[in-house]
Amino acid sequence: MTLFTDLGFQWDRAAIPQDIPTHSIKRVCFRFHRMLPEFVWDASVLEGNPFTFPEVKTLLDGITVGGRKISDQEQILNLAESSKYLLAIVQKGQFALDKATFCDLHRLVARNEALEWGVFQGEGEETRYTPDVALGEAGRYTPLPTLPGAPELSRVFAAGTRALTDQVSSAFERGCAFFLFGALQQFFFDGNKRTSRFMMNGVLMANGIDAISVPAQRAADFNEKMVRFYLSKDGSEMMAFLLECHPGE
Repeated sequence: MTLFTDLGFQWDRAAIPQDIPTHSIKRVCFRFHRMLPEFVWDASVLEGNPFTFPEVKTLLDGITVGGRKISDQEQILNLAESSKYLLAIVQKGQFALDKATFCDLHRLVARNEALEWGVFQGEGEETRYTPDVALGEAGRYTPLPTLPGAPELSRVFAAGTRALTDQVSSAFERGCAFFLFGALQQFFFDGNKRTSRFMMNGVLMANGIDAISVPAQRAADFNEKMVRFYLSKDGSEMMAFLLECHPGE
């Protein structure tokens, strides 16, 4: 099947519900804005950031938090800025499942954290280093090698997004699949899962579906399931997990 071939993984398409609640874009954007501190904190916990929820709210109110590392603080602020940018482009009808949007979000998400930000691996100054993903006891997952100009990564991205757009009519399924696609293919040096979740939520909100946040208390569950996904290249379990995390109201 070309969809699974182009993405690099498969999942049980029959298990995806077709009755995901939809609302006006104004409504889903309002809900996302109202829950922004919670979304930022949830995302930071997945990255191992030690900021507490009250500390995140304090920082987003413009007040510094004493005793925290500058790098941890910057990660929180990057997540907040990325969230606000995503919200703005969805509200303006400018969100697109394309490379430009993906790179724009990564430029905000991974600023001063990744080796380079806003470009695919190989498109910037670093053209030889290929990072891998630590899987704990299962070893490491190594994605496509970094090549000057990122020709193969760009080809894979174009083929994958085309397949998702042409062959996946359900916005919920398409958004979740893009998250797994971005996490698996590792288009950037770092921040792939974060940026891909933002893209997932862009797809959802642009289609009137509430955004998904992985609750902080489910971080260990998320990480364990992602390890199994990298090993098996089967996204069925993660699709079910994301459905569980969806507010569904």
